[in-house]
Amino acid sequence: MAVKPRILLVEDDPTLSFVIKDAMERKGYNVVHCADAESGWHAFQRRSFDLCLLDVVLPKMSGMDLAQDIRIKNDKVPIIMLTSKSMDADKIAGFKSGADDYVTKPFNMEELLLRVEVFLRRTRKAPENPRAQFVIGNMNFDYRNLSLSNQEVEHELTQREAELILYFCNHPNQVLKREEILLNVWGREDYFLGRSMDVFITKIRKYLKGQPDVEIKTVHGIGFRFRCRGLRKGRIDY
Repeated sequence: MAVKPRILLVEDDPTLSFVIKDAMERKGYNVVHCADAESGWHAFQRRSFDLCLLDVVLPKMSGMDLAQDIRIKNDKVPIIMLTSKSMDADKIAGFKSGADDYVTKPFNMEELLLRVEVFLRRTRKAPENPRAQFVIGNMNFDYRNLSLSNQEVEHELTQREAELILYFCNHPNQVLKREEILLNVWGREDYFLGRSMDVFITKIRKYLKGQPDVEIKTVHGIGFRFRCRGLRKGRIDY
């Protein structure tokens, strides 16, 4: 029997949390609900989860603070934030704290379920792509194992970071439009996901800093170009 995906739901609204939990359990997910961030953090420390769904405004500690704590402990589990329409700044702060996506309240339950399924499907697919290995400068990028490493350092990547690097590796030395990257990596395009993409690209640039002939160049008003002389599939064996 297949193991049900386990989802951590942290939401203090009792009516909304009941509706979300009921819909997800009907979908076949195992949902652990917590009414505040503190209990959500305790639950995350005790169990493993396949996805976290966090409200931004919570008692005792914010959902963004919880996302940061989760990211320190686990930088791979997908995090979706629940935000209010009037809280645009929280969307940006949520991405900076480690969130992968957001859903704006009030939301359509079918849309939420579809987004959850997209993340779970991508997470399940990651180990099934053994050919997604590239040499970037003097670093090995291994999409399957979510790592970017050489003899001196190893970066453990989030799923989103790995997907973004993989997209760049599959389209080297090309001008890639922002909307093109968003549609192919995030699955949709909007202003706040664009800001999230900028955060992820900043992190990837730090990982690749100092690599010879490697650059993610901003093409102002259009998008980005990933330049890497000698980029090739495979890996360096040290």
